[in-house]
Amino acid sequence: MTTRSETQSTLDHLLTEIEHRNPAQPEFHQAAHEVLETLAPVIAARPEYAEPGLVERLVEPERQVIFRVPWQDDQGRVRVNRGFRVEFNSALGPYKGGLRFHPSVNLGVIKFLGFEQIFKNALTGLGIGGGKGGSDFDPHGRSDAEVMRFCQSFMTELYRHIGEHTDVPAGDIGVGGREIGYLFGQYRRITNRWEAGVLTGKGQGWGGSLIRPEATGYGNVLFAAAMLRERGEDLEGQTAVVSGSGNVAIYTIEKLTALGANAVTCSDSSGYVVDEKGIDLDLLKQIKEVERGRVDAYAERRGASARFVPGGSVWDVPADLALPSATQNELDENAATALIRNGVKAVSEGANMPTTPEAVHLLQQAGVAFGPGKAANAGGVAVSALEMAQNHARTAWSAERVEEELAAIMTSIHTTCHETAERYDAPGDYVTGANIAGFERVADAMLAQGVI
Repeated sequence: MTTRSETQSTLDHLLTEIEHRNPAQPEFHQAAHEVLETLAPVIAARPEYAEPGLVERLVEPERQVIFRVPWQDDQGRVRVNRGFRVEFNSALGPYKGGLRFHPSVNLGVIKFLGFEQIFKNALTGLGIGGGKGGSDFDPHGRSDAEVMRFCQSFMTELYRHIGEHTDVPAGDIGVGGREIGYLFGQYRRITNRWEAGVLTGKGQGWGGSLIRPEATGYGNVLFAAAMLRERGEDLEGQTAVVSGSGNVAIYTIEKLTALGANAVTCSDSSGYVVDEKGIDLDLLKQIKEVERGRVDAYAERRGASARFVPGGSVWDVPADLALPSATQNELDENAATALIRNGVKAVSEGANMPTTPEAVHLLQQAGVAFGPGKAANAGGVAVSALEMAQNHARTAWSAERVEEELAAIMTSIHTTCHETAERYDAPGDYVTGANIAGFERVADAMLAQGVI
């Protein structure tokens, strides 16, 4: 039998090869390192996983699609963006993962997101594989007509690569209900069929699921609550800092408030707000979802309890819980040090890979409960899969049913991660538990289906 040290040496060699074969993709390298550095125990314990080529296939996407997206702005000028879809692994089901429209999007970012999605989707226990897509298009400041023309051009190429039994995109940063609507309309127009299950995050009147907009934020809070329960505590009376002010952050704050915690922050690229009375959700939704404004307007209109801090770090605000809900690598080593100094008990990732490896290490060393995004923010894709199920049956579930299903899935994910970590001598290490549990499910399916 191969020892752990021998297995780790093999994985280290593979990581070097990944960096060589995928140059200038630091986010993908980081995601691959985060997973592969935890797999030595399970590969050493189960010889079938050491089969030549298994892990090598896991880190290589099944398909990578890059395409041109030409569109006209309101002045008649032709603009050109780049579109991506990385279909990473379909061993468990059709590729499933969101579309991100943001200037930072490139192939490395999409591959990092797609790789994470493999394990996240596996942890839900639902029949969905991993994929991700998007464009370097920035919808911020664009008119509805410009966003529509871009989405129509984007779907004119993407449609040939997706389908309810093949690849099912959803929303992500920059892709909300408006964008999903335009994308779905163009898909129908081109294909001449009503295939509701091809996209998730749709409007409730035309195939969408109740609780889908809330699911990622709600699920993250439920995972954080489960980590606290494992330590003999609950959310009631805890103070929480939340980064971001988009969909994930808003519904994270909403669920924290509903469960008795006090969420005191939100942020965007301009800075952050601290509201000692707790974030006023109605005001935040008005500013961010209706007016598409900045968080400094929240502080101006909220009154004496709130202050806006331009720039700076939201993680300097003392709190019991931290829920990073904005973007990758937003919580670094300095931020982790500040959180630990201020007595944080748990960090739960609402965004994808928002915590740097150095920060994760510091938090774990300090005994802080740390929920990695592939487990903690899996609620969004879980309810997307439930939306697919409703579409397939041509029915719509009640909000109560969807929320019950979401709670059951998040509880199951927590239990799976916790028990897997203990089984591999890493009690309380949710990163190791999530990576190994997701890997086992995907690897078993890959082995059963042959070398494909």
